[in-house]
Amino acid sequence: MVLRQFGRDCFICKEATNEDIAAAREGLEYIRKIINEGKFDVVILDEANTALHFNLFDVNELLKILKKRPQHQEIILTGRGAPIELIEIADLVTEMKEVKHYYAKGVQAREGIEK
Repeated sequence: MVLRQFGRDCFICKEATNEDIAAAREGLEYIRKIINEGKFDVVILDEANTALHFNLFDVNELLKILKKRPQHQEIILTGRGAPIELIEIADLVTEMKEVKHYYAKGVQAREGIEK
């Protein structure tokens, strides 16, 4: 298992900074390489939909990468607000709804879980 984080250790509240965009673009290039190599059966792009929401990269760039994935590879994208273009090419779409979250009680992201 390989775990890589490309975003910064903070939330984007209003607008992404150049640093946010650069980090996301680095991650997108890494994912392009990983998917093309085909070494992994499952690739998870955690909060990819959120990155798209904040315009850290364009949905068409991501679609181009996803359409070239090897047949044996499962790609999982998380985050709210998936663009319709991703929903249309997906094999499975699940919508989750927050009912209760420990963050509301002030618990920050936990090592190995959210970061």
